[in-house]
Amino acid sequence: MPHHDAPADEPIIPDLASPLDFAVAQRDRETISMVRRAVERHDVLLAFQPVVQTARPDRVAFYEGLIRVLDPMGRVIPARDFIDAIEPTEVGRRLDCLALEMGLISLAEDPTLRLAINMSARSIGYPQWMKTLNKGLAIDETAAERLILEITESSAMRVPELVTVFMQDLQARGVSFALDDFGAGFTSFRYLREFYFDILKIDGQFIRGIAESPDNQVLTQALLSIARHFDMFTVAECVENAADAAYLGEIGLDCLQGYYCGAPTVMPPWKTHIARA
Repeated sequence: MPHHDAPADEPIIPDLASPLDFAVAQRDRETISMVRRAVERHDVLLAFQPVVQTARPDRVAFYEGLIRVLDPMGRVIPARDFIDAIEPTEVGRRLDCLALEMGLISLAEDPTLRLAINMSARSIGYPQWMKTLNKGLAIDETAAERLILEITESSAMRVPELVTVFMQDLQARGVSFALDDFGAGFTSFRYLREFYFDILKIDGQFIRGIAESPDNQVLTQALLSIARHFDMFTVAECVENAADAAYLGEIGLDCLQGYYCGAPTVMPPWKTHIARA
């Protein structure tokens, strides 16, 4: 029988788990505990990465605010190290609220900023998330038109009907939506037609090394064709070198994001002298 006394937001470790299953579950418990403590202390911040225009790489179309947490030693931990473990939990919902709150504060501080913030579809029905959004939009009436909410393909597909209604309501208020990691999951094209995402971000597995990969070229062009058909703005993720950037420009991707264009930084770039469209 499984243990039933673990906290609701921690994985249950079966009594008869294999050594590997036990190790993975124990690692997830430790990760969730670390992130929970960081959330309780508000030891979280955003790292900002530019999304640049393909035709004018010196021009930033918008920034993505990437959530980070600080461990007990004060080290910055990127989302990839904890997001899978916490995404289904209450800690994940609270972290989404903090990311949105910090993003809205950044938008209020700079009226020219356009910023994308990640969220899980699981946060759609979380009352505190919507309360945070409404509070931020009430403070700055221009924030809605400058806010982009990013939802991963895999997250959106869990509750497509709920996501569709949620998007329609917020798009009517001026908020834009980006479908993140497109191509990484198993999109139902019926739902893609009904979602009406404003931006489609092509997953990095198709972008890395694309200049030298005929397979990735064919797949990316197919995804680009889908985006154009549905009139969606396109972003290539994980652009890491000049050759890939040049190829993506040749086939007509609208924007590029990746270390070649600019690494994430916890210092807001718009407070420096980086140009922005």
